Amino acid sequence: QKYLCSNCNNILKKALQTLCGHRYCSACLSWIVRNNKNAICQKCKEEDPNTLSEESLLAEERAFGDAAINKEISELKVHCVTLGCSWSGIMKNFEEHQSLCEYALIPCHTGCGHMVMRKKLADHLENGCVNNVTMCQKCKRSLSSSEYQAHCTSANYRVCFRETVNTRRWQHLIPLSLLKDGCRFSEVGCSFRGSKEKIKEHEKTAVGAHMLLLLQHIKQLKASLCSAAKAANGSIPQSELNVNENKLHVFENIVAVLNKEVETSNLEITAFRRQSELDQNIIRGLELKIADLHRCLTQKDAGLSSLHKSLLFSEQASYDGVFLWKITDVGRKLQDSVTGRTVSLYSPAFYTAKYGYKVCLRVYLNGDGTGKGTHVSLFFVVMKGDYDALLPWPFRHKVTFMLLDQNNREHIIDAFRPDLTSASFQRPVNDMNVASGCPMFLPLSKLQSPRYAYVKEDTLFLKCIIE
Repeated sequence: QKYLCSNCNNILKKALQTLCGHRYCSACLSWIVRNNKNAICQKCKEEDPNTLSEESLLAEERAFGDAAINKEISELKVHCVTLGCSWSGIMKNFEEHQSLCEYALIPCHTGCGHMVMRKKLADHLENGCVNNVTMCQKCKRSLSSSEYQAHCTSANYRVCFRETVNTRRWQHLIPLSLLKDGCRFSEVGCSFRGSKEKIKEHEKTAVGAHMLLLLQHIKQLKASLCSAAKAANGSIPQSELNVNENKLHVFENIVAVLNKEVETSNLEITAFRRQSELDQNIIRGLELKIADLHRCLTQKDAGLSSLHKSLLFSEQASYDGVFLWKITDVGRKLQDSVTGRTVSLYSPAFYTAKYGYKVCLRVYLNGDGTGKGTHVSLFFVVMKGDYDALLPWPFRHKVTFMLLDQNNREHIIDAFRPDLTSASFQRPVNDMNVASGCPMFLPLSKLQSPRYAYVKEDTLFLKCIIE
């Protein structure tokens, strides 16, 4: 699906990716933008019309070439579906095959209206094309190729001349199309006529057809020369030998022209490939730059995130030994504690003084130890701080816990003095010491009772005071 255009639903050609992430053929996007004012990405509409944003607006300058997808598409394995053709290969070679496939149906270049298999074009021009005519240089009559071979001989010259004289009075009725220039390959059966610009365009696009015509006539000439060689030297009229020599000269000139055109085409193809390689190198360089910029942005995002956390901590930090902890979504967090998803919660760190001890609280909403499943357990944690080397140890300050009644009637208060022999109150070696406090701080039944306002609007407040 990622190789299909969001507009025509065919394989992407020169894929462009829009800001909304969908891909279009270059020509499709150009057509949509040209024919629709403020065009909206159709895929965005189909996926979710309610989430359309400014990114869904289509504009050529807001899309960028998708080099990765174009490369993947160029290497897709494909086969020709033309009946009778067994070609298979990769996508980047398919267009070249399409222009050469012998089994493809193509319109006859003379404009007769017939669709002919490419490999049978020469037979069609020789035997079936009503428009494949050649003008006699003597009488100016338009004849089919078979009529032309029988007509333009010395035996017919007098008849041809007489017919020309008798029809001179009708010359003013000759169609203007006959007065146009002819293709250089008219000598081998091409009857195309037109202005110099049209002939130039025709000769550029009909190289394959001209080669087929040339091949057919060379075969005929070879057969003619072979039959002539079997006859005695004196039995062939000199006029016929001259005609054959002239034809050979014409064919030599045509082959020289074709060779020159092929060389020119090869030079153009080589130049195009060289330019394509240069473009690919530029694209790869830009992709590397984009990758570098993306890495820089990622690093900056990480830095901003760190700064944001530091700022948030600074805003919430207390430096006077009094800390008020607001816990929201109490119902969900209590359920997470019951199920074991998140057993405990840590508060932000706070300080006993500007350069004092760094501490925090730890609460088990579904209890811990002796209070598990029956009580809220609340603990005090001494953390490693920046100024521990200057502070007296062990920690010996009285700690008071409070669960605030939000109707200011009956606060829950508990306090303790540190056990100076406990490792919990020695100078921290790791980030934080083992928590110490009140495993049976508050019965769960009381926390959830409607008689009290410890939890209100799914929020509770815990306060810690360090003397």
